[in-house]
Amino acid sequence: MTAGMGRPQRRVRVLAALTAAASWSVVLVGAAQPAAADTQAKQWHLGAMQTEDMWKVTTGEGIKVAVIDSGVNSSTPSLRGQVLKGVDATGAPGDETDDYDGHGTTMAELIAGTGEGGGLKGLAPGARIIPLRVGLGEFQEKFTRTNDDIAHAIRAAADSDARIINMSFGGYGVSPQQHEAIKYAESKGKLLFAGVGNEGHERNGRAYPAAYPEVTGVASADRDGKVSYYSQHAGTVDVASPGSDVPRWCDDSFRSYCDGDGGTSAATAIASASAALIWSVHPDWTANQVLNVLFDTAARDWKNGDRSAFLGHGLIRPSMNVLKGKGDPGDPDISPLTKKRTAVAPAAPAPPAPAPSASVPQQPARDENQEDDGAVVAGESETSGNGLQIGLILGGVAAVAILGGIAFAVVRRRKAA
Repeated sequence: MTAGMGRPQRRVRVLAALTAAASWSVVLVGAAQPAAADTQAKQWHLGAMQTEDMWKVTTGEGIKVAVIDSGVNSSTPSLRGQVLKGVDATGAPGDETDDYDGHGTTMAELIAGTGEGGGLKGLAPGARIIPLRVGLGEFQEKFTRTNDDIAHAIRAAADSDARIINMSFGGYGVSPQQHEAIKYAESKGKLLFAGVGNEGHERNGRAYPAAYPEVTGVASADRDGKVSYYSQHAGTVDVASPGSDVPRWCDDSFRSYCDGDGGTSAATAIASASAALIWSVHPDWTANQVLNVLFDTAARDWKNGDRSAFLGHGLIRPSMNVLKGKGDPGDPDISPLTKKRTAVAPAAPAPPAPAPSASVPQQPARDENQEDDGAVVAGESETSGNGLQIGLILGGVAAVAILGGIAFAVVRRRKAA
């Protein structure tokens, strides 16, 4: 397994079949960019996602996110007080707070960083991080003593107080042990996110764990509302999130941040943080309901019930629920991914009843054996929930619709962020 799965390169490359124009300008109007440090000013997604307004309602308080990655450095200014006791599943020297790459710390900061010291500010700074260190990339080859450390970490996360499990990594091999661990986590009421991969312009294979049917696969988009050219689209995309041009820790020395593409890794972390915001507002909801609302409120330019090969259900927009109360949670027992009944974890004390909202459309289950045939949904232009007129952009042999709301992605491989 590698963190990020093919680090996106900083090159200008337009693939007509993979990109589609969208307008972020509508979302950015009236949403000021962070004024703290240069690093935060480069976090364009914070303004695009209306975080300042959402933070007046919730910052993700009460929600814990398990970050399965290269470890999480709990001593960075942005993560002090944000990281709880976790698990080191590698059997290598050090513990879960010894990040051997910088990747896991970046993911944790994008989820729950406070931004102190000019560091990355998370979308859900009120949430808390449970770190689980696994072997990825070269570290795995050199130090990992067991072959099932990822499966062990998933089970540990399932048994923890975390409601959300973030997996910004992946590989092409199928692991029965990992899949059983994922099904166990689902049975414990966890919501799992993973990046679909950063090799969409090359191999474009089905990356795991995102390809497992119980895991929400996240794709990447850029600040212009275009699908990142490298974001994989092999039938595993469930939702899209911002991933391009997201800063990251340069390496394990933690001296500075680097510019570049966060890739589907960053997109996954931002998707996890989006779920944390919604779950914080509705603590009595199940994972199924939180995900149903994320799908229901995603920006898209095709009819309800269809899925785009590149964007899944569309561009993630937590503000539609947090600020406007939109999105029907649906049946708490039915997974919007598989359409199967799942176990329901004990709920937290119920908050005041949410405002009534439109019924959620029936969404097709993702076929774990389906191979991407390049087909993309087509549809008529329509006005999205935020009043933005959006249209379907046709490019070459494929059509990709990118909504003017928010674009996010996920990658499962080393150095994706």
